Amino acid sequence: MSERIPATNIPVKDRGSDAAPSGIFPRSFKGFYRNLRIAGGTLLFGLYFATVWLTWEGRQAVLWDISNRQFHIFGATFWPQDLTLLTAGLVICAFGLFFITVLAGRIWCGYSCPQSMWTWLFLWVERMTEGDRNQRMRLAQAPWSLNKVLKRSQKHTLWLLISLLTGLTFVGYFTPIRPLVADLLTFSSGASAAFWVFFFTAATYINAGWLREKVCLHMCPYGRFQSVMIDDDSLVISYDANRGDPRGHRKRTVSPASQGLGDCIDCYQCVQVCPTGIDIRDGLQIDCIGCAACIDACDSIMDRMGYDRGLIRYASQRQLSGGPMRLFRPRMVGYAAVLVTMIGALVWGVANRPMVALEVAKDRSLFRYNDVGQIENSYRLKLLNKAPEARQFELSAIGLDGLTLEAPETLTLDGGETRELAVVVSAPPESLDDVSSDVHFVVADLDNPDHRDERRSAFTGPAF
Repeated sequence: MSERIPATNIPVKDRGSDAAPSGIFPRSFKGFYRNLRIAGGTLLFGLYFATVWLTWEGRQAVLWDISNRQFHIFGATFWPQDLTLLTAGLVICAFGLFFITVLAGRIWCGYSCPQSMWTWLFLWVERMTEGDRNQRMRLAQAPWSLNKVLKRSQKHTLWLLISLLTGLTFVGYFTPIRPLVADLLTFSSGASAAFWVFFFTAATYINAGWLREKVCLHMCPYGRFQSVMIDDDSLVISYDANRGDPRGHRKRTVSPASQGLGDCIDCYQCVQVCPTGIDIRDGLQIDCIGCAACIDACDSIMDRMGYDRGLIRYASQRQLSGGPMRLFRPRMVGYAAVLVTMIGALVWGVANRPMVALEVAKDRSLFRYNDVGQIENSYRLKLLNKAPEARQFELSAIGLDGLTLEAPETLTLDGGETRELAVVVSAPPESLDDVSSDVHFVVADLDNPDHRDERRSAFTGPAF
């Protein structure tokens, strides 16, 4: 009979049982991790809202120009032909998330996830307009009045303003932000741009203002698969039951040991500050987003009681069981090695990517004989100069003896220019071994021959 994995049943609690029926009302708190999150969030918000307004050589510094199929990142311009680099970047992000999860659980969710960051911002607005936890609970339960309408109106007005700025900024990364703002202010923007600004405004308002923790609990898959990624050495937010239990209220001047109690005074501050409303003392749960609010709240209570901090802290299951902390372990080293290798490969790929792209399409006609008895095939070539400045290129064809390409010897393309050419390739009949033979078209930068692109095509002839 197969061995079963032991499980602990945690009773489902009514997260809003001590509050109004409308949901969770996190209490305000202070502490190291709150300050760390504010500093990191300020930096991330600053990057998000400010970067879109930066200029670089007369254009927007960061812009995914879909209509022109260009992606500008300061001095570099990427094209659809560079899709492998984008794919590599996404894979790096995935392995980075795996690595950080093995190291410290859902720390990404607590400190960097856009859903969490905007939810914290909306909660701050809610506290500024409606008061702290108890005041918001009373307001939610109170009947509608002028005071309630005014406070709710202030809150939702600020929420909508933040959402509008968020949606406008997001669309500004795909459509030049300055013309977009001018067109919206003069009601002359296109229907597509106006729709997407409205869409992302509504998405921000609904997700951060109304859904909040429901996105983390029911919509985000990350919490579901983190349990298979962490191990006994992952640093996760943990309650030290050996130190804290048995729980119970007591006076500050009374030693807990004399009453047979642990350090936990059962104040529920850790529950009241949690944005998802869980009790971390029940153990690690998929609902925990790793924000460390419970650590700050518990540390403040420990300071007030004169106890040591760390009753709730970042700790591994091995540490809680009395074992040593193991940072370097096979899974961690493996993810780190793959991550470093892929970052190095991406940097090398960006630095050495060819600044020219070539596409080849063979004409539908099979072949023909020219005046000197050679076999001709026709092709349509598309050349793209991916550099921001004008470059000179040489075009050639190889693969068959006596192969001749009727095309300009050199081509000058402006920065970002795409040019289509109709070319003819001829070869003597005796150089063909089959009905179809491979030929290769090569385009190379005259100033830097390493920047080249090569494409294979078919050269057809008669059956001998």
